[in-house]
Amino acid sequence: MKREFAVVGLGRFGGSICRELSQEGMNVLAIDTDEDKVNEFKDIASHAVIADSTDENVLRELGIRNIDHVIVAIGDNIHASILTTLILKELGIKTLTVKAQNDYHEKVLNKIGADHVVHPERDMGRRIAHNIISNNILDYIELSDDHSVVEVKAGSKMSGKSLIDLDIRAQYGCNVVAIKRNKDIIVSPGATEEIKESDVLIVIGADKDISRFEKNLVVEDD
Repeated sequence: MKREFAVVGLGRFGGSICRELSQEGMNVLAIDTDEDKVNEFKDIASHAVIADSTDENVLRELGIRNIDHVIVAIGDNIHASILTTLILKELGIKTLTVKAQNDYHEKVLNKIGADHVVHPERDMGRRIAHNIISNNILDYIELSDDHSVVEVKAGSKMSGKSLIDLDIRAQYGCNVVAIKRNKDIIVSPGATEEIKESDVLIVIGADKDISRFEKNLVVEDD
């Protein structure tokens, strides 16, 4: 079953997350008060609506309580961001990621229960999108427009199998360049190296190949 996401605020930051989640095949509800922005995303997101996220009744009518993860990416209106976060927490949203404008804003968001607080100047939309799609993705670093490095928790799908068993390079076009195991780092691991569930794999490859790798070996079934 596809996970359900909502993105509140379709500026540069929220829009990039919305696009990336949609491209990854996720169901995304896009929300903004600006009609032009909503129209821009009507053919990208699963649903795009003009709505005031500070109105609890409006959010209820949109069925926001059925969403697994809401990303609040409201622009410069800190008051609206905080109020929206409060309402979403009261509505029982499972996971709430909120964009902070500054350190003070971040402190307030943490105090009122935001699960994850991000700064757009530090966390690009694509990186965050990949992190929230899978709990096993620990970090996502862009090397170029179409190549990246990911840090991946091995998880149960890879546990007990060797690199040659997983055949990651041939199957997905990616390379495991190192394995973090507790405090040790295994650089250029051999093909017979057996993966343990607590391992962290450092994988490099083209974005399209990493995406297939994530979907098949990284994302755990709920």
